[in-house]
Amino acid sequence: MRYRGLAVLISLICLPTSAAIAQEGDAAAGETVFKKCAVCHIADTDKNKVGPSLNHVFGRTAGTHPNFAYSPAMKAAGTAGLVWDEATLRDYLHDPKLKVKGTKMVFVGLKDDGEITNLIAYLKQFSK
Repeated sequence: MRYRGLAVLISLICLPTSAAIAQEGDAAAGETVFKKCAVCHIADTDKNKVGPSLNHVFGRTAGTHPNFAYSPAMKAAGTAGLVWDEATLRDYLHDPKLKVKGTKMVFVGLKDDGEITNLIAYLKQFSK
């Protein structure tokens, strides 16, 4: 009986740790998800394509990457204080047109929260 109680206690202590790891996402899986984005974006260099570079996107004010022609809506979102962090990027990736009404990004978004978590983990590698 004593050992079963110890096992339960250890599993309760470890549970929050494994949940935190799951929230951090899997960058390798995120690289696969990024293939959906790679037609328009690049993350490993600071070069714009059809969409702006996502290199060092975390902490960047929306609509401000140099030499990219953003929509007036994205520029206005940045002026209004939209800065890309996990929460804002998660919302945007889920439904770009809802987060920034008038964005010229045509991607409909990712509906799977796990894919978004993994994609964020992948992008974080390029924001250090």
